[in-house]
Amino acid sequence: MNKPLFLKPVFQERIWGGTALRDQFNYEISTEHTGESWAISAHPNGQSVVKDGPYSGKTIRDLWKSNHDIFGNYPSDVFPLLTKVLDANTDLSVQVHPNDDYAKVHEKGELGKTEFWYIIDCKENAELVFGHTAQTKDEFIQQVDAENWNELLQRVKIKPGDFFYVPSGTIHALCEGTLVLEIQQNSDTTYRVYDYDRTDQSGNKRELHIKKAIEVTAVPHINVELELKYEVKPGAKLTTFVEAEYFSVYKWDIIGKSTFVQDKPFMLFSILRGEGNFEVGNESYTIGKGDHFILPSNIGEFILEGTMEIIVSHP
Repeated sequence: MNKPLFLKPVFQERIWGGTALRDQFNYEISTEHTGESWAISAHPNGQSVVKDGPYSGKTIRDLWKSNHDIFGNYPSDVFPLLTKVLDANTDLSVQVHPNDDYAKVHEKGELGKTEFWYIIDCKENAELVFGHTAQTKDEFIQQVDAENWNELLQRVKIKPGDFFYVPSGTIHALCEGTLVLEIQQNSDTTYRVYDYDRTDQSGNKRELHIKKAIEVTAVPHINVELELKYEVKPGAKLTTFVEAEYFSVYKWDIIGKSTFVQDKPFMLFSILRGEGNFEVGNESYTIGKGDHFILPSNIGEFILEGTMEIIVSHP
């Protein structure tokens, strides 16, 4: 397989969702409360489908089982990553995710959930919840029991282009007016700590998961310092955001014509801005804002040409 696998996104309705996925990316959403586009996903709760080519109609999960060589025979029982675009039209719940060991025991073998966020867009003076102030587990429990959220939760001002590495165990929440690209482990496990006492259309509050959240939250909170790396090459400016246990994430700013080599088991591409061409061998593909695709292991040398902002990741 020496062609990119272009994928159809899966949209998820959320109580906090809006219409930014349609307004910003021209996606055909079916509800005014669309919170998530699962752009590259093999999770049972939302599986991306190949748009065209010899594997048209196949899910990533299908291909992982039947054509594992496409992914360089990467040593995992499941496709390891999940790429999302999230529209936080209102505040998300304050939440935390477990690590692999905890999830394996308590979530029927589900992976843990470490994430990376790239802020595509946000309103002026937008913020997010990132971390907490408790220094001991007892202090954390006391603050949660007393619902002292203003004292416990750390808030961070954000702007477009900001990025955050969110290891499992990190208390966090995207807040109103934020559009985010998220690279994460292939997991759908979330433990809600606080949900602003809001109710759904039926008047019911969403379930909280206080006991599990207390067990998995890292105390005290640790800010992971990312060591950014920069590279300038003909036609491109490359930024390395994170090279970590579960994934590596980069931003490629294409400003002309640039040649690359695919030397990973597979790579995930998300076009956030602009348009251009992807060339491999004698084939050329038009790509642009809102496209997401996988580059198989044996694609070799390829060319990107145009003016584009691309988030690239791999395990």
